[in-house]
Amino acid sequence: MEKKKKETKSFILRIDPEKMEALEKWAADEFRSVNGQILYLIDQALQKEKRLKKK
Repeated sequence: MEKKKKETKSFILRIDPEKMEALEKWAADEFRSVNGQILYLIDQALQKEKRLKKK
């Protein structure tokens, strides 16, 4: 059985140092990478606003 690969798109994010530091700490507190934390937050926001189909 062949697994479907998820494609991801890359983009540059400009963020001020204070927010980046807070995001790094938050990610570490939840045992995630910063990228993983950002994806988690985006996913939660999209689900809350019903803009993402439920899996």
